[in-house]
Amino acid sequence: MSAPSAAARADARVVAAYDDRADEYAEVLGSIDAVHPEDRTLVEDWADTTHGLLLDVGCGPGHWTAHLHRRGHAVIGIEPVPRFVELARAAAPEVDFRTGTIEATGLSDGGVGGVLSWYSLVHHRPDRVPVALAECRRILAPGGGLLVGFFEGPTLEPFDHAVTTAHRWPVERMVAAIEDAGLTVDAVHRRSDDGARPHAAVVAHRA
Repeated sequence: MSAPSAAARADARVVAAYDDRADEYAEVLGSIDAVHPEDRTLVEDWADTTHGLLLDVGCGPGHWTAHLHRRGHAVIGIEPVPRFVELARAAAPEVDFRTGTIEATGLSDGGVGGVLSWYSLVHHRPDRVPVALAECRRILAPGGGLLVGFFEGPTLEPFDHAVTTAHRWPVERMVAAIEDAGLTVDAVHRRSDDGARPHAAVVAHRA
């Protein structure tokens, strides 16, 4: 049997780090009330103009998935961290939560109307992000939308996130990665608050 790849080892470390702190994370950030108002408006508006099944990939404790479900959307939450899946199912048993990753969602080609990737790429090594974006494109129906939230920075570089190493992305680098995956970028949003990391989001669609 071959040794696990560097990417697999990195993925396992991220899952283990979040599994250890899942309850703490859910208590602090696992509520829609903890979401910045601008982010909440952005995601709600995107979802309301997206048709068909929504996928919240890397859904964490499931607060976004449950919120979109309550707003009347058909939505699935996919998450690789076992404890997050347990917490999400306990908090919203009426919602479809599944174990999986953004690289391997298990969904059919063109079966999704919209993919929400809200900070679910920030712990990926940059060379693994194209794999994830290719999976998003594969499962999106023609005209389907993608919304990617991430930490913005002047250079593509790692930093010491509270849970495990994450990456900052220049907006133009993320836009290029999304376009290279075969998606059309529609809009870019930036947010910077005093004392907090700069944030950005890209809205795109499969033409």
